[in-house]
Amino acid sequence: MNRILAVLKNKAVKSNEPSKGSNILSDYDTYTAKKISFIVLCSVLVIFTAMIALTQGSYGLSIKEVFLALIGRGTRITHTVVWNIRMVRILSAIFAGIGLAVSGMIMQNILRNPLASPSTLGVSHAASFGAAFAIVAFGSGRISSHGGSAVTFTMPYLIALSAFGFSMISTSVIILLTRFRDATSETLVLAGVAMGSLFTAGVTSLRYFAQDEVQLSAIIFWTFGDLGRTGWTTAMIIAIGSTVASIYFFLNRWKYNAMNGGENVARSLGINTEKVRIIGLIVSSMITALIVSFVGIIGFVGLVVPHMARKVIGNDSRFLIPASCAVGALLLLVSDTFARTLISPIVLPVGILTSFLGAPMFIYLILKGRHNW
Repeated sequence: MNRILAVLKNKAVKSNEPSKGSNILSDYDTYTAKKISFIVLCSVLVIFTAMIALTQGSYGLSIKEVFLALIGRGTRITHTVVWNIRMVRILSAIFAGIGLAVSGMIMQNILRNPLASPSTLGVSHAASFGAAFAIVAFGSGRISSHGGSAVTFTMPYLIALSAFGFSMISTSVIILLTRFRDATSETLVLAGVAMGSLFTAGVTSLRYFAQDEVQLSAIIFWTFGDLGRTGWTTAMIIAIGSTVASIYFFLNRWKYNAMNGGENVARSLGINTEKVRIIGLIVSSMITALIVSFVGIIGFVGLVVPHMARKVIGNDSRFLIPASCAVGALLLLVSDTFARTLISPIVLPVGILTSFLGAPMFIYLILKGRHNW
């Protein structure tokens, strides 16, 4: 009788123990909660930083003044500063950061190379050459400066169109190389570096042949990434482009996850890897070209941000895509806010600041995570 009671007691104890399956589900919930929390935290920080950025600048505003301007009850000056100057710049920073970061993340994923980015593939340098070409060849580089404000171009859309066209030429060369079976991801990145060097040499030549100091100043100023040149129309174009591209990438997140396992794994799952790679390159290059053609070259965002997000999120594209968007928006918004206020009233081009921040950060990521890719 005692033996029977002991057996029944043991069974009762075992029935109260958590099953292996419940442990797996619990671990998965913790896994997803950590990643979602990180994305939400970065998104909240973007909103908080945007509110702080609205108060900062050569014309100081309080939180109350900003709030009144946002609801249309402020003075004419505060309304102009908040809506026509700072809000446009903040939205441009957020969506440009989203577009550049998610483009870099997709390039690194589909090429399986941690050094892939819009800059290393030559897209940004090609856009720079296109802008310089428009300034010199079409005379769209006549500029004017008013009281130390950002330099403005007389025909910005012609410059943007030329920059976009030449950046797509660089993309076309990379895509043509993907058609060759022996073209590895390292070959594509090296080809992008070569294209970047070629277009950089072209920009240098255009500087040499510039007719006057005004054109030369316009070329040099455009190569500095600057969000001060954007208006509401430009900001909306960047916002729509970045949003559409991000949605497209997120809808294809499972394909990118499959490609993380390699070509053979993705093909065994029925994925046309060549099609996914080409379309991914085209979309990411187009949105990068769109952003660069309006605001100039903003270095290291597309290269460093995906690695920063990957350190927390991992390679799961379901979470890495929105995390890259959030971190990219936050990084560029913080950088632009510092660029506006660091030596106020002088406004630094944000591209200078991101390069200073991005280079040491990328070296740190290489040293810490060189075995994790």
